[in-house]
Amino acid sequence: MASLFNKFQQAVGVLAKSTTFAKNPRQLQFEADINKLFMYTSYNRLGREAEETDAEEIIEMAGKTSLSEQQKQVQENIHYQVENFCSLMDRILLPDVDKNESGSQSTSPPRRQSGLTFAIGRNNAFPNADKPLVPETKPLKFDEVSQRLMDQMGYTLEIKPSVIPHKDAGQGCFIKGEADVGTVLAFYPGVIYSPAFYRYIPGYPKVDSQNSYLITRYDGTVINAQPWGLGGESREVWTGSYTPPVIANTKTAENGSDRLWKVLSKPLQGSGKAKEILERRNPLAFGHLANHPAKEMIPNVMICPYDFPLMEKDMRPYIPNVSFGDSGEVKMKRFGTFWFKTGSNNELDAPVLKTLVLVATRALCDEELLLNYRLSNSKRRLDWYTPVNEEEDRRRWS
Repeated sequence: MASLFNKFQQAVGVLAKSTTFAKNPRQLQFEADINKLFMYTSYNRLGREAEETDAEEIIEMAGKTSLSEQQKQVQENIHYQVENFCSLMDRILLPDVDKNESGSQSTSPPRRQSGLTFAIGRNNAFPNADKPLVPETKPLKFDEVSQRLMDQMGYTLEIKPSVIPHKDAGQGCFIKGEADVGTVLAFYPGVIYSPAFYRYIPGYPKVDSQNSYLITRYDGTVINAQPWGLGGESREVWTGSYTPPVIANTKTAENGSDRLWKVLSKPLQGSGKAKEILERRNPLAFGHLANHPAKEMIPNVMICPYDFPLMEKDMRPYIPNVSFGDSGEVKMKRFGTFWFKTGSNNELDAPVLKTLVLVATRALCDEELLLNYRLSNSKRRLDWYTPVNEEEDRRRWS
């Protein structure tokens, strides 16, 4: 597997210098990331029987396939894994899904109906806007759900003290069990804000001064994981409401321009009508707790944009995000197994939720998840931050 990882890394380095990549540095980094995700997730899709020759074929395909086709394939690969995860969670939590589980030793998830079937044949999950109907689930504790997921999927996540050797590392996110390269390991939970709703982010305009759980997609979508915390112990109506604590800085004098800026730029108030029935006992909703690697440590996961099709109603409780206003919701059209952006309004159009997942960049076993934060090099960085690749950081924020 180490040689496979090296093959993929070398391929990305060669392809990034290709004339087929964009000249714009930011776009170049985006395309390089999609290229990696295409190779990792496509290899994962082949399953554990995949051989090194399959990896070589995927690398060759990556050099010939257009960016748009690679994006489509990555979305399909990710959705395939998320669909399997949701099926297993149904089996664990829904009373009527595991009736014949005791007579079967199979760990493959049950076949799910299509999202189109649910969109046409089922009522909205909110028969009364003021009293959403929360379906009955088994009275399992979070730890029980997590253990059952590991038993069926081969891995889960756990939060415990980080192995990063600096005082601010705090808690870390660890995989418990084993997962192959290209595996979806975690969701990045929380409230989604499109650029039009930035002023509603708590703490605006200095949104990151008291919140280290913000992340930005390449398209400008921001996800605030602070309200999610460590999840919960039930399936519930979740609005993402959260009021961050105000920490007064008594050592710094505030001048007149600072006070004026605060008055003019204070965050707007509003809930954005966010309200979804979400499963708070989601063992994979910990992407926001992955730490940045220390010096001489190598990241083992990477961020992947995942546009979840909201017409997949039965999967929705396991996607740990709500959108503020219409943030993150884009019209898409389904054609076979692919989803395409569209501006029309025919019956196949469906909105998507712009989310993020963490994908393994190598095989993992009982270790801490390490994510390259790629902090901007245009502003002062925190003392604990050591760039993994200064050039990638520069391109990401160019």
